[in-house]
This record gives sequence, structure tokens and C-alpha cells, in this order.
Amino acid sequence: MHIPDGYLSPQTCAVAFAAAVPFWGTAAARVKKVVKTRHVPTLAIFAAVCFLAMMFNIPIPDGTTAHAVGGGVIAIVLGPWAAVIAVSVALLFQALLFGDGGVLAYGANCVNMAIILPFVAVGVYRLIAGRAEITSARRVIAAAVGGYVGINAAALAAAVEFGIQPVLFHSANGTPLYAPYTLAQTIPAMALAHLTIAGAAEAILTAAVIAYLQRANLPLLRLNHAGVPGPGESSAPSRVRPGLVAGIAVAIMVLLTPLGLLAPGGAFGEDAPEDLDLAGLHLNAVPEGLNKYNGFWHNAILNGYDFTGDGNPWLGYILSAVVGIAVIGVAVYLIAVVVRALTGRRGDDTRDGSRDLEASKP
Repeated sequence: MHIPDGYLSPQTCAVAFAAAVPFWGTAAARVKKVVKTRHVPTLAIFAAVCFLAMMFNIPIPDGTTAHAVGGGVIAIVLGPWAAVIAVSVALLFQALLFGDGGVLAYGANCVNMAIILPFVAVGVYRLIAGRAEITSARRVIAAAVGGYVGINAAALAAAVEFGIQPVLFHSANGTPLYAPYTLAQTIPAMALAHLTIAGAAEAILTAAVIAYLQRANLPLLRLNHAGVPGPGESSAPSRVRPGLVAGIAVAIMVLLTPLGLLAPGGAFGEDAPEDLDLAGLHLNAVPEGLNKYNGFWHNAILNGYDFTGDGNPWLGYILSAVVGIAVIGVAVYLIAVVVRALTGRRGDDTRDGSRDLEASKP
């Protein structure tokens, strides 16, 4: 779902970026409830998990690949505005450091995966969960459905962005200047990948985290569930510390990231210009704009999540995962600290989210 540079016109990229800016600004103001010192590491960990989830390429029956995003679970646990920040940061460093997704298309990728996905996911979750107890199995099901619908909404948005390019931007003889796919091609292609494999992966990831938090860290789950009925937080604590489990889970994901290399082919709409099936698209040459802007950013340090020239791609993949976690985690942490400082909400480590919320009432 990462749109590379060249597939969208500069005008489309500009509109998408302009649409994302108000969400980034609002997110910085609204996320202050979860950026107290005790929750900043949690936001950083979720951002790292989101980055790792997007490194897992899963084969699709038509020969392409897709991946989960993780934006839905962040929205459900920490709120959609926190998800906007976490996923946007992950997408930024994926583009800059690893060449995954375009720099010019950054705004469009954020609109799809950092804005549409989390807001749709949390909306569907709340609709299905209703007033069910916070430890109810209904909330796990609601989380799965929310994640599934959210990633498919994001995929549909990307399909539309691809599909309108030949209609809006073409030469005098009708030759596409950017993405050469029509809506009749983009929507089925994206739907196949996300209604099946990617949607299932997002649903499983989202439901698994919510189910775990119901058992191991109910105070964290309550942070974005004010007023939701349920058992008290004084129930028997988990024998295993949630922080330790989160660390182990992230380490396992790092070690497993090379499995993404086993997926044949690439994601729809992410082909390099030279890999396009020009005959199948009824083109004589690569579209002019696509050829001009593709590869706009040439400074990715670990381009394609690799530094070995495919000599040992699994090593490059693991190193990329470690570097990505470090950079994204630190970046989100610093952003959260700055937001907390600017909003004047220097949280007390000994207070939980519900007490802060209560103290802020008139």
C-alpha cells in the first residue's frame, strides 16, 4: 500500500499533503492525554510494532504481496490521534531510510494509513463494542473487525488515488502521465489483496493485542475507554510484566522479519518503471511523469531494507528492523516529550490515565 513517487501527479501529492497537515496539527494537540511520561514508551513501542508489521510481506494469490499496518490497534488502545502520529513517523522513516513509499507521495500514504485506517478502525470498533465490558470477548471481536475494515478502507483510498491518475493527467493523445491503471484495475487489485490476506493479518494483530491487554494491562486499555464498564483495576496482576512481554514480542518480530523475503513478487502499484508490463497496459513507453519522478529520493541508507546487494538479504532485513525500531522509537518518544512540554502537561509517573482525566474535569 506504500505508494512510490511517480505514480501520483505532483498535484495529487500536494492535495494529499495539504489534507494531512490539519490532522498532524490536531494530533499534536489532542494526543497530550497519552503522552505523560509513563505512556510515552508505550507509544514508541506501538510505532515500532507498526513499522515491523509493514515489513512482513504476505503472498497474495495473484502473485503480488500485501502487509498489515497496525494503525487500528494503536487507535483502539491510545486513541486515533496517537495513531496518526505513530504511523506517520513510521511512514516517514520508511520512505527516508528504506525507500519504502515515496517522499513526494508521503502525504498520500499518511492520509491512507495514518488517518483513514485508524479513524475507520476505531469507529467500527466502538460501533460493534457498544457498552460491553472492557474485558468482554465482544471487544476482541470488535477490534478484529475494526482493524479489518480500517485497512480495507485505506486500500480503497489508495486504489482511487491510483485509478484517477489516467483520467486527470494524460497527454494530448490520452497516454497516462503517471499511474497507468484505471479504477477498473486498481480497485479489484487492491480489494483482492486486502479483503483476503492483509485484512486477515490486520484483524489478527489487532485482536491479539486487545485480548492480551485485557488480561495483562487493563489500566492501559482503560486509557482510551473512559466510562466503559468492567471489573476494577485492582484485580490480580499478571505474573508476567507487560513491558517484558512487549519487548520479547518485538524481538521475535525482528527475528522473523526475513520471512517477508519469501513472498514472491511485489505489491500492486509499487513496481519500478522498468518492471511495468507495458504491453499489458497498452503502452509503448513508461509514462512520462512516472519515469521522471520515480526514484525522486536517492538517499535511502538501507534501500529496500538491505545493504548487502542481495548477498545476504536476511541480514539486511534484520539490521533494517533494528535500525527502524531505534530511529522510529526515539523519534516518537521525542515528539511525545515535546508535545507534553508545549501543552504544559508534564504528567506524574504515579498517576494513571483515569486519574489525569478526572483531575482535568471542572
